[in-house]
Order: sequence, then C-alpha cells, then structure tokens
Amino acid sequence: MRNLLNFFLRYGAWFIFFIYVGLSCVILFTYNVYHSSIYFSSANVVSSSVYGVTSEVAGYFALREINRDLEANNARLENEVLNLRHQLAEYRTLNSDTSGFIENPRYDYVAATVINNNVRHPKNYFSIDKGTSDGITRGQGVVDHNGVVGIVNVAGPHTARVISLLNEAQRFSVKIKNTDFIGSLNWKGGDSSIAYMEEVPRHTRFQTGDTIVTSGYSLAFPANIPVGVIMNRIKGADDNFFILKVRLLPDFKSLSTVRVIKDNYKESVDSLSQFDL
Repeated sequence: MRNLLNFFLRYGAWFIFFIYVGLSCVILFTYNVYHSSIYFSSANVVSSSVYGVTSEVAGYFALREINRDLEANNARLENEVLNLRHQLAEYRTLNSDTSGFIENPRYDYVAATVINNNVRHPKNYFSIDKGTSDGITRGQGVVDHNGVVGIVNVAGPHTARVISLLNEAQRFSVKIKNTDFIGSLNWKGGDSSIAYMEEVPRHTRFQTGDTIVTSGYSLAFPANIPVGVIMNRIKGADDNFFILKVRLLPDFKSLSTVRVIKDNYKESVDSLSQFDL
C-alpha cells in the first residue's frame, strides 16, 4: 500500500495533467462545431482504414472455403460436360430408333485436396484427402483444372496415393487432338513441365502448338482430356516412328486441388475380361 501511495505521490502531477488534457479535448470537440467536424472526419478515416484491413484479413482466411466451393462447382460442371459428350457420342452411334439412348451418366468427379507431393524423384507420387469412403479406387484417373496429373495407385479409407504423370515407369495413352494418331506419353525425368509422346507414326501430320489429349483407350480417362501441347519433333530409334516433345499443361510444382474420375461402367467393362483367352 505504501508503495502504491508513493507511486501516486511521485507521478500524481502527470495524472492530473492527463485528466485536464482529456477534459479539455472533450469540451473542445463537444462545444466547438469546427473542431468537432474535424474530429469526426478523422475518426471516420481511421475507422474506415481499420475496418478495411479487418475485412481484407477476414477475406483472406475465407479464400480457402471459397476455393473449395469453386472447385466443387467446377467439378460438377465438368462432370456434366463429360457425361454430355459421352451421351452425344453414344447417340451418334445409334440408328433412328433412339430408344437405346443412355440416360444414366457414365462419369462422376470427386474433388480432392493434395496433401503431399513430389516432383524431384524419377518415380513421383502425391497423396489426396479422399479414399474408399468417397468412392476412390485403384486405377481411377486424376486431373486438375489444366489436365491429366496421374492415376490412383493405392486407396485407403480416407486418403489415397496417386502415381504422378511425373513417373518414369508410368505411360499414358494419348493422341493429337482432332486426329486418330495415337501414341504413348512418358516423362523421362528432369524438367517437370516436359514429357514425350512416343510411337507416333511417321505419316502423322501435326503443327507446333497442337494439343495432346487422352485417347479414350483407357478406363482411367475419357477421351479428349488435355495433357499438353506439342513443342517439336524428335527423331526416334525406329525410322517408322518419331517422338514429340510435349509441354505439360498442369503445373506439378503447385498442385493443390484435383478431381478423381469415377467411371460408373468400370465394373461392367472389367467383368468382360473373364472371357479373355
């Protein structure tokens, strides 16, 4: 108690000074119109700045949720486009009797978040936060908003491992868009943005900048999903074929959200394999 009294006695003059200054400011801004208007104008500027900063901070933390909503909507729209393309292709193969038109959609997309990723090894993988409880199974194709990124390799209840396109042991069936020229896409290490389309017939016609897409000859991917663009031609070991250098469309160093493709016809197609000789 004595120390507290000594503190007030020592600094009491300052307390009295600040009290008088506060009272003077109240009287000045309350009873003087000019000073009052300046005070409120300044207060509004300060409060606006504070609210602006607060709003930007809150908006930043809301971006993740907004991004998830956008990805979900994007997946839904891509799913609709994919199934419409499939139904249109089926419809074109039918005769005038349209009773065989397929109403059930073949493909579904499952949006997922990448939880770890590698691009530095000869055989790269990445993991996603969806698993068998979400309908994820081995062999399903995985894409991002730019194109093909991999194939599901192992699926657990709530997570899955994906073989990245940046894997020297993995090949993808691809073709030059709007043509029937089929080849095999393979990453050969090094630059994460470069892969090679091999086994391209010598008579193939193409131009630099043409798009490489999935061929549709795999249950992992429907046809015509973008993969990359042609950079140039490389002479192959066989004179009947050559190799195309391809710039990949996805940015594998910054994978964040992807979509897993579920083929609802996969079981029925797989069941046909029992008749293989």
